[in-house]
Amino acid sequence: MAQMTPEVSKLLEQALSLSVEEQEALADSLISNLSGKVDGGVQAAWEAEIGKRVTELDSGKAKTTSWAEVRRRNMAKLPHAKM
Repeated sequence: MAQMTPEVSKLLEQALSLSVEEQEALADSLISNLSGKVDGGVQAAWEAEIGKRVTELDSGKAKTTSWAEVRRRNMAKLPHAKM
């Protein structure tokens, strides 16, 4: 994680004095701005992986498992789990 400069520390202090709604709007704007700056290689790798998985699902090579089944299996592994 990057070090905070004095300017960033001051901005953070000011942001923390905002209302919750204003903080949410600010955070959303900052995250949206960062989300647009995805490394092209990473983006291409994810798109290739997604394509591969869709192809495997469509061909029947990959099988899906329902959430209920995943939950049941995992709960069975926990010693004190209640189902």
